[in-house]
Amino acid sequence: MPDPETSSDRMLREVSAKQNRMLKARTGDKGFWTSLQVLGTVGWSVAVPTLLGIALGVFIDRHWPGRFSWTLMLLFAGLALGCANAWIQLGGKQP
Repeated sequence: MPDPETSSDRMLREVSAKQNRMLKARTGDKGFWTSLQVLGTVGWSVAVPTLLGIALGVFIDRHWPGRFSWTLMLLFAGLALGCANAWIQLGGKQP
């Protein structure tokens, strides 16, 4: 009759299984759909603030015309904010 599994053996087996899952997730093959998801997330992170900046700029230009184009200024502000947002979402990793 085999010895019953001790609590330390069970804990070592569970920790080993978790470690293997972590290593597989970290070094695992990133598939097509995962890459597409990252591109979509980054794309929307940049596109939404840029489009909101354009919309706000057009609104300001129509209601309070001035010497400078608010549409262009807020387009660049939205683009910068979107790029910063994408940088943060990707973890701020340098190439």
